[in-house]
Amino acid sequence: MARAGALLRIAIRTVGELLVTSSVLLALFIVYQLYYTNVVGRHVMNQEVNDIHKQWTVAAPARPSAPVVMAAPPPAPMPHNGDDVAILHIPRLGSGLDDAGIPVLEGVGLDILNKATGHYPGTALPGQIGNFSVAGHRKTHGEPFRHLDEMRAGDLVYVETAKDWYTYRIDADPVIVQPTDLGVVDPVPGEPGVRPTQDLMTLTTCNPWWSSTQRMIVTGHLIATRPRT
Repeated sequence: MARAGALLRIAIRTVGELLVTSSVLLALFIVYQLYYTNVVGRHVMNQEVNDIHKQWTVAAPARPSAPVVMAAPPPAPMPHNGDDVAILHIPRLGSGLDDAGIPVLEGVGLDILNKATGHYPGTALPGQIGNFSVAGHRKTHGEPFRHLDEMRAGDLVYVETAKDWYTYRIDADPVIVQPTDLGVVDPVPGEPGVRPTQDLMTLTTCNPWWSSTQRMIVTGHLIATRPRT
């Protein structure tokens, strides 16, 4: 009987220690996800912006000393996964024109979204007819779209590319859709197969903040273009 009691006490103590250990590990994981990945993520995104600016500087053609007649430029090639696409400046999200901005790379896999926002492959590039579509984390890894729910109709989004600045105006407050609703990034959102006639933009992120059971989207249209000098 005494032996059975001793074994029971050992079992209870062991279970208790395991529960304490698992609780500590869970707490550390939460801190890692919600704090550490954001610190690292913001640093990585700032570095991506710096790298993009350096690439654009190197790629910039020299200005001709005299006027030359040039043929119309060919259509811009679609970028490959991981290529730089643009830099977003969204005042409502705390990233104005004077700030570093939010990098946009090609692709929407975790390898991209854990260090930048991602351009949906096959969607329009900035300034093109169609639907320039970008995804970003709302939590962890720098959470660039954490406050996307605060975007409002009339807000401006500035898109910086190697050659131009594009200004988009948000058309409506954020909308919640299902993750399976891929039509939101169609050239004409929700109308598959329809030929686009406008320069549109769609930003997407997870909803609610702590989950990914839904998608939040913000849409806008191009209102201005100017050269990047």
